Order: sequence, then C-alpha cells, then structure tokens
Amino acid sequence: MDDPSVALPGGADPARRARELRRAHAAFTRDGRVEAPVRAVIARSWRRCARARVSPECTPRVELAGPELLAYREQHPLARVLPLFRDLVGAFAAHGEHLLAVCDAQGSLLWVEGATATMRRAEGLGFVPGASWSETDMGTNAPGTAVAVGEPVQVFGAEHFSRRVHPWTCAAAPVRDPRTGRLLGAVDVTGGDWLAHPHSLAFVRAVARAAEAQLALLAPAVPTATGDTLTALGRDEALLVGDGREIRLGRRHSEIMALLAHHPEGLSGDELAIALYEDESVSPVTLRAEMSRLRVVLGPGAPLSRPYRTAAPLEADFTAVTRHLATGAVSAALARYPGPLLPASAAPGIVRLRRRIEDQARAAVIARADAGLLTDWVCSPWGAEDPEAWRALAAALPAGDRTAALDRVRALDTELGPKLPALGPGTGPGSGSGPRPGPGPGLGAAPAPAPAPAPNGTPRTQLAPSHRGLPRDRATYPQPVHP
Repeated sequence: MDDPSVALPGGADPARRARELRRAHAAFTRDGRVEAPVRAVIARSWRRCARARVSPECTPRVELAGPELLAYREQHPLARVLPLFRDLVGAFAAHGEHLLAVCDAQGSLLWVEGATATMRRAEGLGFVPGASWSETDMGTNAPGTAVAVGEPVQVFGAEHFSRRVHPWTCAAAPVRDPRTGRLLGAVDVTGGDWLAHPHSLAFVRAVARAAEAQLALLAPAVPTATGDTLTALGRDEALLVGDGREIRLGRRHSEIMALLAHHPEGLSGDELAIALYEDESVSPVTLRAEMSRLRVVLGPGAPLSRPYRTAAPLEADFTAVTRHLATGAVSAALARYPGPLLPASAAPGIVRLRRRIEDQARAAVIARADAGLLTDWVCSPWGAEDPEAWRALAAALPAGDRTAALDRVRALDTELGPKLPALGPGTGPGSGSGPRPGPGPGLGAAPAPAPAPAPNGTPRTQLAPSHRGLPRDRATYPQPVHP
C-alpha cells in the first residue's frame, strides 16, 4: 500500500500527476471542492488555508532582518545542530541543485543554503532567511505544514497552496527538544520534482532524528533552565509543556498558571483569589479546591503554596512577547503574537494583563509606522476596528495606495461615533488623535497609552508590492465541500 505521506506513489507519472493537481487546485480555490488525487494531509492543509483566508496569490513577508535576525538565530536551539544539518544535507542539496532550509516552530525561515542558481530562484520567490512560511502566511508548504501538524510532510507542485510555488517540490520534518518534546522547528529540503521520490521524505526524517539525538547529547553541557513552557496567547485553554508531557489545561487552570507565570515571586491566597474571581465574596475554600484539582492534573509539577507559585521556572509565550516589545523588536513580538491572552477569560487579573499586552503591542506598532506591521494589525480580529491604527496605516502608505485605508476610517467613524480628523499634517502615526474602539476580544474600554517614540531597529523588509496594499494576501472562499 502506498504511504499517504509520500507525494508521488510508486509508478506514478510526475507530469500527469502535476496536471491533475493543477486542476484539483483550481477546483478548490474556485468552489472549495477537493478532487482526486489530492492526499488527505494536503486536503486538510488546504481547508486550514481557506479558513485562514490565505490567498492562492500570496507572497511571503520578511519578519526578521539584519541584526534582529542574527540575534534571533544565534540564540535559537537549532543553531546548535546547524553544522549537523550542513554535513548531512549540504552535499545532497548542492549535488541535486536543491536547498537546505531550517525554520522555527512558527514557520519563519532561519537558514536557507544550497546551490547558487537555486538560491537565486528562491530569493525571487521570497524563500529567504527571516521570511514567514507558516501555513497562515504562505499556505500549504513543507516547512510550514510540518510545524503546523507536527509530522513529516512532502509537498509536490500544485499541492502548494500558493500558485507561485507550484514549480517547486519540498520535504520537511519537525525537530523537537528531546527532553521536553517541545517543537523547535523543522528541517527542509526544497528543489525540483525529483524530491517527490519517497527516499527524500525518508532522508529528511532521518536528518531530523539525528538532530534530536545530537541535541540530547549536547543538553548536559549547556546550562539551560529546565522549566516548563506555557502557551496562552490566542487560545482559551492554555497548553503546558514540560518533562516530556503536553497538557491542555481547562479554562480556570489556564488562568491560574498564566497568573503564576506573570508573578514568579508568588501570590498569596487573597491576591490570587482577587485576580481570579469576579465575585469578591468567593470563599477561600473555593480557591483551595481549585488548586487541589490542579495538583491532580499536574502531579509532581503542580504549583506550591504559601505563597502560591510555580514549582519550577515557567516560561510563558506572553512574557516573550513583552520582552521583544521592551527591546524594540516589534516585528519579532508580532510574529509571536497569535492573538490576545486567554481571550474568553473574564478573570480580573487576566483581563488587566491581556489589555496591557495588547496596548503595548498596539502602541509599538503605531509608533513604528511600518506599513507591513500596521497591515498585519488591522487585518487581525483584534485590530480590525481600531481607527487609530487604520489612520496610521493610511499615513504610512504611499499616497496612491491610501484609498482602502481611508474608506475604512470613514466607515469606523460612522460605526463608532465621533468623527476622526482628516488625514493631514500632524495626524499621522503616534499623534494620539481618534477614539479607541469599544471592548472586544482582548480589548478593554480604557484608551491606549500614548505611543512611545519609535525604537531604533531594523525596519521590516517588504518582499512584494502587494504587502503595501489592503488587505494583505487574504481571500474569501466558498464553503469547502468534504469528499
């Protein structure tokens, strides 16, 4: 039986399969119908792309460049196995005129190396270090899909969601921390149709396993923290990873762990209860019962008491975002901001923290006055009704490209009340004029603080003119038809 993870079954004609896939791709992007011979792993990816409104004409965006990229790569765990990747894949890639690529857990490319001619073609495609090739940015592709599903994947020709990538074939496998199981990124081989062979997928799987073995050997020699990680941005139920376990927490337990991650010094019972419960008359017994249930879920790694605190260092995704913002790395912060902190939570402490993080991110984006960052913000659910951000975007765009942004400002004027001043001198980004939208997911009713002066840093590189238009690479699809 053919392996469903392999793009081209034994005996299949590559040219015929390529034609069939192009027809299937056209059918899906036209009316949401999945046709043969689209594999299940590709069909699921296409449906995720449709839900995320990814356009089949999408182009990649560069999130990190210059010193910001160099610093991020230097501290990334996969930097320690880059020599191994080069030893195992380098000669293979150069001989076959392919590329070696390594991405992080969000699908952002860290390294791209290989044959000179192929590198030049890849640069024209935007397949370059610092560019985001996540599924939500570039649709179905081997590195982005591998980190999305946590499994090795091979993508052949028109299985790619972006039409610009149809001439390429790629195979990628995820790489995990051997101690905790946390996803670190993926290793990828990209090139021509020959990579559709089953051997290329087996090869990249073996390279990923070798990298994990190398990381396991290196781990004792590197003094790193052994704490857990908490993922709580853009999701109602947090994910706790540590000691080889991955635990999806319930909503109340997610709130508790997020508050303790924000207060590593610990919280008294009264402090935690005030931050956790809207009703101030809740009995201390209620909190103690909730903590007992949490200890059953977490076992030996459960929080300690007197004061309540984590048993080991707990790294939360929202603390990483705030660190990036504090150092002026706005692009890196937004790349790791999938949405508000525990958006469905009404716990007072979470609401305050969620509002603070979003206000900091919003102020930094407006102060940076970068069209790409502002486009990302206003095209997100939490920024779509933000008049000041839309006005800042209009100011950042070339005069001929402002129409859509200004139309949106006028529409928001009508919907939200007081009319904003017309775009002109003194009304650009950071002017502080214009109302803040009313409460929504992750938004409080209070106005945002005045933006700080724009921090020094490397502006985000734009790869294609389409990134300066509105909206960026987003499309509307018919409801997919499931076979």
